This record gives sequence, C-alpha cells and structure tokens, in this order.
Amino acid sequence: MTNSNPSNQVVSKVVDGNTLVLERVFQAPRELVFKAFSEAEHLKHWWGPKGWTLPVCNVDFRPGGTWHYCMKCVDKNQGDFYGMESWGKALYKEITVPEQVIYTDGFSDAEGNISKDLPETLVQLDFIDLEGQTKLVNTGKYTSPEALQQVIDMGMLEGISQTFDNLDAHLENLQKNN
Repeated sequence: MTNSNPSNQVVSKVVDGNTLVLERVFQAPRELVFKAFSEAEHLKHWWGPKGWTLPVCNVDFRPGGTWHYCMKCVDKNQGDFYGMESWGKALYKEITVPEQVIYTDGFSDAEGNISKDLPETLVQLDFIDLEGQTKLVNTGKYTSPEALQQVIDMGMLEGISQTFDNLDAHLENLQKNN
C-alpha cells in the first residue's frame, strides 16, 4: 500500500506485515518541526484529525516521561463522533534532539490507564533535515499484522493525514509570525 508522493502528502507502506511507515515533508526547519512534537503549547494547535481539539495535553518530554492527552470531536457534521473523546498515552523511551523520538503509544482512559483491548504501537519518529525543509519518517510497529489492520480499519491513515495537514498549517503560521 503506497500512495503517490506530492511533498505535502503522507506516503505510507506496510513493511513485514506489522510495521507501518509514514513519510511526509514539511516546509519548515527540522528544529521547528521537532519542537512541534515536543511541546504541549504546539501540540494543542495541531494534534488530531479535522474537527477534533486537544482539550487535555500533558507532556513530560524526557526519556521515561509521558504524554497524556484527550482528543475531542467538536464538529457537529461528524455525526455520532460529535462530542466523543479519545484518550491516549505515550511513554517516551529515547529522545535525540532534534533528530529522533522513540515512544510507545496506546489508547488510554482519563486516568492514563492503557487499554488492553486496543493495539499499542512502538513509534519511531525520525526528523531528517532537507536544507530548510524536514522529512518526517514515522515508523509504527504493532504486535501483529492484525493489530496494524485494526488501527487502519479505525481510520488511522485518514486521521494522520488530516493531523499532518494541521501541522503544516501550524508550522506555516509560526513561520509567518516570526
């Protein structure tokens, strides 16, 4: 499963059945893109698909630290999703500023308890400097091909594309205002 490659689109491919690699080029310096992933004040502006907000975003950005968040649907046009909350929790394993972040990511409840019923992902984010632009390579490893398929069936690819569109707009605004 590989998509075409306009520079602002997500390119995805499944590797070895349980690994999903997403790539996207952002028109912003690597340090700024990295910062957008590491600070709550940035994440609140762009994390989540269209029509969703991030009313809770607690980030302790260090190895062993966590990111606990809640996405909430605020778009009445999304029908049954309107008003829905989706909680998540990440545990940071390794951080190399501004090159790489490795963390586990899972669905959680409001107290931060990870759901055992939904797939957990080992995520590796690589931020590659392209002379003023940044290529983000997001590698997600799942426990099985079935776990990966479950998140794809939940709309993850469309959601991450919209999330990265939001990041594009946020980065553009930041650069315009500086």
